[in-house]
Amino acid sequence: MKITDVKLIYAKHYLFVKIYTDAGIVGLGEAGNWGYLDATAAAIQKFSSYLIDKDPFRIEDFNQNFYRSVYFRGSVIMSAISAIDIALWDIKGKALGVPVYEMLGGKVREKVRVYASIMTKAESLTELSEGYRALKEQGFTAAKIFVNGPVKTRNDGRDEFFSGRIEEELEKVRVCREAVGSDFDFVLEAHRGMNVPEAITFGNEVAKYRPMVFEDPITPDNPDAMAEVAAKVPVPIATGERFINLKEFETVMARHGCQYIRPDVCAVGGITTSKKICALAEAHDVLVIPHNPLGPVSTAACLQLCASIPNLGIQELPGFCLNGAEDAMVKEPLHFENGCLMIPDAPGIGVELSENAEELYPANERGSNAAKRAFDGSVKDW
Repeated sequence: MKITDVKLIYAKHYLFVKIYTDAGIVGLGEAGNWGYLDATAAAIQKFSSYLIDKDPFRIEDFNQNFYRSVYFRGSVIMSAISAIDIALWDIKGKALGVPVYEMLGGKVREKVRVYASIMTKAESLTELSEGYRALKEQGFTAAKIFVNGPVKTRNDGRDEFFSGRIEEELEKVRVCREAVGSDFDFVLEAHRGMNVPEAITFGNEVAKYRPMVFEDPITPDNPDAMAEVAAKVPVPIATGERFINLKEFETVMARHGCQYIRPDVCAVGGITTSKKICALAEAHDVLVIPHNPLGPVSTAACLQLCASIPNLGIQELPGFCLNGAEDAMVKEPLHFENGCLMIPDAPGIGVELSENAEELYPANERGSNAAKRAFDGSVKDW
C-alpha cells in the first residue's frame, strides 16, 4: 500500500487532513494550532511531497523524520505532524480492521468520563448557577469553570486588583457548588491568567469547595514557578496544553509541577507522541486529562488514547459540540451517555467526516491578533 494524495479540509474553525492510498483507504486527521491554520496548512502541504508513494504504516518513522529533518520546530510544525500522524493511525487501523486502541495495547476501560468544557463565560452569578445546574441535568458529572478574570474591565479595575480578583473567582465556584451539590467535579480554568501570588492565594482558599483540578494557574513557560504553585496549593494542578514536545512534559513532571498533564493529541505530535507522554506520566504517578478544544476528529483520537492508558483522569469535551451542535460534521457522531463518551469499535479512529462538512460548517478561524488588556491598558496572558 502506498500514499497517493494529501488533501486539506477547512470546516468551522478546524483544519482536517485526509491522506489517500492506492488501496482505497483514506485516513483522517486534525491540526491543533487553531490560531494559525493557514500556516499549519502550508506545513502539511510541504510535508505532503515527502509522503507520496511511501508506505503509510511507517508512522514512527514519519513522525521522527518530520520532527528532525529541519532544525525549525514550533507549534505550526508540531500541529502539522500531529494531523498527519492521526491520519496515518486511522489508515493503519482500517487496513488491519481494528480500532486504533487495539494497536496501542487494547482497551483498559469500556467508556471515558468527560467534563463539559464550556467555552463562554456567564455574565452573572445567577446565569452561571443555572448553566451548571443544566449541565448536571444533561448527564454531566463534571464541568469547567473559568476563573481567569473578567471579560472586560469594569469598576475602574477593582475586580482585577488582588483581593477583588480572588473574591470574584471564589464566588463563581461557590455558586456552582451550591447549584450542583457535592457529587459533581469542577475543573477550574485559570487559563494562565494568574500570577504566582494570585494562584497560591486562590488555590488555598478555593480548596474548601473541593475542585478536582486547578488548570494552568500561571503561564507554563517556567516549570520551577509551576512547581512552586503545586507545592503550595492543596488543589491538584493540571498543565501542558500549550506544550509541543515530549521533553516539556518530562521537565514539568520531574519538578513535581503538576498532578495532571494535558497533552493535546493534535498539537504535540499526534497519537504517537501522546502515548509516550502518557507512559511518562504513569512513571511519575501523574494522571492524564487530554486537551481537546477542537473538532470531532480530535475527540475521536483522544478517545482512542483514553481507551488504552491506565492513568486517565478525565477527558475534555468542548463546548462547541455540546447538544449536538457538530453532529452533522461526521457521518456517525460519538455517543454520550451518563457523563461518558462511548468508545467506538469501528476500525481506525472511529469517525468519518460528512461529505458536505465544509458546506455545513463554513470556515471561520478562531483567535485574533488583539491581545487581552488589563484595566491599565497592559497586555494580559490568554
